[in-house]
Amino acid sequence: MSNYFQGKAVTLPEMLASREKRAALQHELLMKYPNASLLSATMNIPGPVKNTPALEKPFISLVETVRKELKDFFIIETNYFSRKTGLEFFLLAEISPELLKRKMVEIEEKHPQGRLVDLDVLWLDNNLLQSISRQDLGFPARRCLICSKDAKICGRARTHTIEEMQAKIASIIEQGKE
Repeated sequence: MSNYFQGKAVTLPEMLASREKRAALQHELLMKYPNASLLSATMNIPGPVKNTPALEKPFISLVETVRKELKDFFIIETNYFSRKTGLEFFLLAEISPELLKRKMVEIEEKHPQGRLVDLDVLWLDNNLLQSISRQDLGFPARRCLICSKDAKICGRARTHTIEEMQAKIASIIEQGKE
């Protein structure tokens, strides 16, 4: 488990700046292609280390699964970033936000490491970023990796320790290896 989370620690100001930069890039991409849908993929990694070579392997596998799933749609542009603050993948495509989100929920549910990523779907409405949630399409909220309750509730309440979550993530990655 140890090599998954040994790397450069990220500070809160770095994480906040990274989120702002990601939102600006999302807006910029959709301003260039206002009729497209944007997939924004990031990993859910608790703790101060957000990116290591061992974490990048399952993320790349997920990105390849996304590409295969969308092979029949026109892909306008993709961007991949391996930053200290985490891994990011962006894909602009000519596909409705609803259909794209349905396909991404399927990957989150069926890929061995699908629970470790956020596959967010965005589009522009009056130059403002809009997103579609699982619940908007009738799917249940994401479940906690450890106790299967609503992940957002566990996250906000800090129900589980970083160590517990990291151990579970390492286990999911190991189980997903062929």
